[in-house]
Amino acid sequence: MQQQAYSVLVIDDEESIRRLLEKELSNERRAITTAADAVSALTTMRSHWFDVILMDLRLPDVSGLDLLIQTRELAPHTEVIMVTGHGDIDIAVEAMKLGAYDFIRKPFHLDRLDLLVERAHHRVQLARENDRLRHNADNSLQSVRFIGNSQIISEIQFLIKKVAPAKIPVLITGESGVGKDVVARAIHQGSPLSVSPMVVKNCASLQKELARSELFGHVKGAFTGADVSQEGLLSFAHGSTLFLDEIGELPLEVQASLLRVLETGSYRRVGEKEERTVDIRFVFATNRHLQEEVEQGRFNEALFHRINAFNIHVPSLRRRKEDIPLLVDYFLATLGTDQIRYRVVDSAMDCILNYNWPGNIRELRNVIERSIILAENGMITERCLPGELIESAETEGSALSLESIEKQHILKLLNAHGGNRQKTAEVLGISRKTLYRKLQQYSIS
Repeated sequence: MQQQAYSVLVIDDEESIRRLLEKELSNERRAITTAADAVSALTTMRSHWFDVILMDLRLPDVSGLDLLIQTRELAPHTEVIMVTGHGDIDIAVEAMKLGAYDFIRKPFHLDRLDLLVERAHHRVQLARENDRLRHNADNSLQSVRFIGNSQIISEIQFLIKKVAPAKIPVLITGESGVGKDVVARAIHQGSPLSVSPMVVKNCASLQKELARSELFGHVKGAFTGADVSQEGLLSFAHGSTLFLDEIGELPLEVQASLLRVLETGSYRRVGEKEERTVDIRFVFATNRHLQEEVEQGRFNEALFHRINAFNIHVPSLRRRKEDIPLLVDYFLATLGTDQIRYRVVDSAMDCILNYNWPGNIRELRNVIERSIILAENGMITERCLPGELIESAETEGSALSLESIEKQHILKLLNAHGGNRQKTAEVLGISRKTLYRKLQQYSIS
């Protein structure tokens, strides 16, 4: 786990202690804020995000453990260390039962307190990592590979490289199955926030009645069944990237609240009056035409313009068929076994190339996975393919062969680079000698 910067709130009515801790606990990773009483502490907590709180057990404006209880309700993601006097041990133990991380007695050694704060933050990190990973089934910590040498894919890779370091919202559009999630993960991995897992949520899976609660969280008693306070996706994604897939499915009544988060960086949990601030990079994806959804009154116009500040459109697989052989090789390598080297015979590859792939890359992956199971001695023939691919090949006799696809791709790249064969070979990932041989093979002068 990489070490990250974090914030600590010190609550103590003695000014000398506040000054001491602010000076001694501060470092390049740790920012210290202080408060002299419960009222100012709660006000600060509502407007700032703290990872660890050092709380004096005896404050002038609050009795006993009341402030701890309010803190656990207001900021359940925070770890609290109680600072006690010699006669407060029993109360300190009771505080730990109520959710405090630990306690330390006055007078304390600064080295021990420093270590305690660091351990408390480590627990906060672990809890947040677990929450993020629970909402990230695709595991954004894995390296992302965007397969393809087509001009369209090169343009997408250029856009990803440019936008990744920025904090601007990104809207990824394209048909279902084209790989919008791969683009989202590539953006996250190229950003400074990649030290933390990306939080992923498909808006189509949100229950309409509970969408607001799942996104923003809720406090105890906010609605029937809300027996305990609960954090939402925004809390889990603080300091990282939140990828909202199928944003067009988000209930209209929740969209205005999401817009406010994008504009102000603040939100309220359901049933809560106080606002919270968050630091989140937003990435969205949809297979809908959101402009049409706006015109039909099914999508918030202001939200559309806000999330569409930077758009990346991922084309359908039928628009970049020259990438299909590379995708097939990738899936054969990743889905097959180490003991067998799989190969697609030319006639089967022609069927694959002639098919229109309405399910795009997701469908191609499923077909290759099925073909591997049916392969004989590592050879994938037409018998291994689904019937619709064979029928498509039979009804489209004039469709391009593998050689035709390769020839067209080479011609397109030669034209794009003004006939520069060295540059074309580099883009294709082959040697200049191999390119010359293919030019002769395809009678390209």
